[in-house]
This record gives sequence, C-alpha cells and structure tokens, in this order.
Amino acid sequence: MDNIVDSLTTAHQEFISAAASTLEAKENSGGQKTPATDAALENFKQRWELFRVACDQAEEFVESVKQRIGSECLVDEATGSVAPKPGQPAPSGLPPISAVRLEQMSKAVRWLVIELQQGSGAGGGTSHPNSAAPFDARFTEDPAQ
Repeated sequence: MDNIVDSLTTAHQEFISAAASTLEAKENSGGQKTPATDAALENFKQRWELFRVACDQAEEFVESVKQRIGSECLVDEATGSVAPKPGQPAPSGLPPISAVRLEQMSKAVRWLVIELQQGSGAGGGTSHPNSAAPFDARFTEDPAQ
C-alpha cells in the first residue's frame, strides 16, 4: 500500500510541476506557439497520463481491499465468529454455518448461475459437471464446524 501511495504522490507532484512549467512557457512566449511551449505541453500530457495510470492503480487496489474485507465480513457473519456489538440488532436466530458449508453453497450458486447463463438450467435436474448427482441443497451441515 505504501508503494501505491508513494507512486500516486510522485505522479501528482510531477503532474503539478508540468502544469506550472507549461503555464510558465506560455507566459514566457507571450502566448505564442513556440518549440518551448510545444515541449512543455507534451511533457504536461505525458505527466497527465502517468498520473491517470497511478490513479487507476490506486483505485484497483482500493476495490480489491474492499472486496476482500467484504468477503471476510461475510464469512465472519455466516460462521458466527463475530460477536454482536452493543447497539447493533440482535442476530436473526439462524444458526451459524461452517466456512466449509458456506463455500459449498457459494460454489453451488456459481454453478447454477453458469448453467442458467448457458441455458441448461431449464431441465430442473441439472447436475454439476464434476459430480454424478444433482446438487441437493438439503445436505447436512458439515460436522467440522
């Protein structure tokens, strides 16, 4: 994370510096187009692109962290490994499930979505390509909870 912040900070500083240099070159030329203003403008464009790339990388990092935190919270909630905080609503009364069971259900949902997208979900008894029997949502809770 420090590298991303450093990269973004450096790109921003170089972008601002290039903007200042471009304005200075324009002022020095009296507003006329000169090789110096063209060079300053080209440098400004390059620094702008580098700054945009750094912003995109930082945004990707933030999104990946948000997804990871969200997944961890979901697993914690589903497995009951987090005690409710004061002032939060009481649990729903549903028993917690094991992380293994949560993963099994998640995979089953993914396969059903894929089958539906491929149009093979209309048969009612579709099966997972790697299993001999159709998915049964009623299978028992994993004893290794």
